[in-house]
Amino acid sequence: MSRVPLAEQMRPTTLDEVIGQTHLLGDAEILRRIVAQKEPVSLILWGPPGTGKTTLARIIACEVEAEFIEISAVTASKKDVTTVIEHARQNWNLQLRTILFVDEIHRFNKAQQDAFLPHVESGLITLIGATTENPSFEVITPLLSRTRVLVLQPLARDAIIDILKRALKRLKKSKQVTPKALDYLAELSGGDARVALGNLELALSFDDKVTPDIVKAAAQKKVPGYDKKGDMHYDVVSAFIKSMRGSDVRASLYYLSRMLDAGEDPKFIARRMVVFASEDIGLAGNGALSLAVATFQAVERVGLPEANYNLYHCATALARSEKSREITDLMHHAQSLASQYPNAPVPLHVRNAPTKLMKDLGYGKDYKWQADFKPDNGFLPEEISS
Repeated sequence: MSRVPLAEQMRPTTLDEVIGQTHLLGDAEILRRIVAQKEPVSLILWGPPGTGKTTLARIIACEVEAEFIEISAVTASKKDVTTVIEHARQNWNLQLRTILFVDEIHRFNKAQQDAFLPHVESGLITLIGATTENPSFEVITPLLSRTRVLVLQPLARDAIIDILKRALKRLKKSKQVTPKALDYLAELSGGDARVALGNLELALSFDDKVTPDIVKAAAQKKVPGYDKKGDMHYDVVSAFIKSMRGSDVRASLYYLSRMLDAGEDPKFIARRMVVFASEDIGLAGNGALSLAVATFQAVERVGLPEANYNLYHCATALARSEKSREITDLMHHAQSLASQYPNAPVPLHVRNAPTKLMKDLGYGKDYKWQADFKPDNGFLPEEISS
């Protein structure tokens, strides 16, 4: 048995062997054009794990006949980068192209990313960076302006199954895995080919006949594709809020479940619902804020797993509530006025008058202590009310 992991054995070596990512690999799409013209372009490949970022970078380098140098931002030092640049200069003198692939480029800080700029700009290196995080936030703007950002999607279920079938054919074990087991492997993969192939490899080592039960034993639990500090965190939270705003209980609870399954801090979720209660329900349901605050307190005092009942109760109630943006609109309008007129003098007739001098100057003049009393000149400074 080969010591090389199955996922590495199955890594494609040409664009035609790549399964999925048709929006980048179609006949008229960008990666096909780059390879056909044999003119490398600096790229940022953004996508989840196991979607082919490293594979595509290697294939591009091979197809355009460039030397491929790979470093990881997790382990690379300044000396490593300097060594690569010096090697690229030697290649330049020999009229050879150099493609530098930086895995997890988002882990380089601003100064480290700045170091690539002059060499990318001069053409000394063609930079291909891979990241699972949103480049808008993790890659410096000058570097983004000198590269093309290509988005890779999680692999579809059918694509994962095709990859697994190709692996089984290569291993000559196609008959050892049942169709239902293949479906289950694809389901558990989360669109990650590496996960699917790793689970398949382990399942094949367990038994000569791979069934869904064998797959379950090999895969254990599906790991949610959710990083509490990453892009998926914000995407799922956004979907949770928008689902409640749209009064879709089923969707709201689905995203709530995903957050909790991924280990999200329940107090973070409760805080978001406290904000939602005023921002999106407001005057349409004044009890929503009290419920949300009570939920936050329950989460603090009870903790998980029992506080799950409180979170699901609150999310369901907020999703079902009537919605009103009146408070939000009023708040934004008031903030705009305060920003536009930060020093407008308070009208004399609504100022406090604790001394005789202040009364003589007109402070509190004609103001009456009664409910709903409205002075003739209103309450706002003259330049706002006029």
